[in-house]
Amino acid sequence: MKSSSKAYADAGVDITAGYEAVKRIKEHVARTTIPGTASELGGFGGAFELMGYKEPVLISGTDGVGTKLKLAFRMDKHDTIGIDCVAMCVNDVVCSGAKPIFFLDYIATGKLLPERIEQIVKGVADGCVESGCALIGGETAEMPGFYPENEYDLAGFSVGVVEKSELMDNSNVREGDVLIALPSSGVHSNGFSLVRKVFDVEGDELFGFVPELGMTLGEALLTPTRLYVKPVMALRRAAEVHSLAHITGGGFYENIPRAIPKGLTAKVYRDRVRVLPIFDIIARKGGITERDMFNTFNMGVGMVATVPERCAGAAVDALRGAGVDAYEVGEVVASDEGVTVC
Repeated sequence: MKSSSKAYADAGVDITAGYEAVKRIKEHVARTTIPGTASELGGFGGAFELMGYKEPVLISGTDGVGTKLKLAFRMDKHDTIGIDCVAMCVNDVVCSGAKPIFFLDYIATGKLLPERIEQIVKGVADGCVESGCALIGGETAEMPGFYPENEYDLAGFSVGVVEKSELMDNSNVREGDVLIALPSSGVHSNGFSLVRKVFDVEGDELFGFVPELGMTLGEALLTPTRLYVKPVMALRRAAEVHSLAHITGGGFYENIPRAIPKGLTAKVYRDRVRVLPIFDIIARKGGITERDMFNTFNMGVGMVATVPERCAGAAVDALRGAGVDAYEVGEVVASDEGVTVC
């Protein structure tokens, strides 16, 4: 007998809608199956069998999409926001040299609409497939009175694995190392509180076509976060990599120093940074200083790899072969500033 509760439905929670949502997302979850996946959708926990490692180290990461969701609500577009959720987690995990192996998501909403949940999870599955990790579980919570009916929150959790001997931190970074920029796809998933202050996201501004962007403002801002897992794996196979920095909230000034040890500074050459048009528009319309832009947004650089000078050419070639138009953006120098943009 199928579970149902009229009293719970009268309180605003329709558990039958939850069953319909699970039915709809099964095919998307199935697309993410990889060797080691050991559980089916619907259990109390997601299982994964760890195979083929001598001294495995697990690296975990969790994050959400933040106020970028407000734009998804306004544009009623929910099929790519799940990619952002995956990317924000796995791009962190890969900075330690780990390969993400599984992912779980959490969706909380004011009213559970199966069609919308399917669109969200489709995006999550797309991100998992592109990252080579399995979506092994998650949670969908209907919370009337806590969230408005047409809004939701989305967060995720990822685990990766790396051999202990291949674990990466910033301890090998040396003066003279080269900084390699991995371009971003746009604003990614950070700085949207400032974006929403600059633009009238509750009005019609998102729907206006912007010639500089070749699309509407909303389409540009909702462009999903780029996934760097497979390119980074290709990079590590082709060249020695000393550290990686995922450029998220806090921009260059907060994130790059995390990949540089004390006594050294990442010197970024401003004239080499390939700033995307969307950032020029944000800065111009918002009257934002360049320093604040580089301290808030990725500015067109979603990740920075630090490699020995002798490996710079091979690193760029490997990343370009993996579909990322990488380029040299700076170097490591002796200083205690952490990062300079000059």
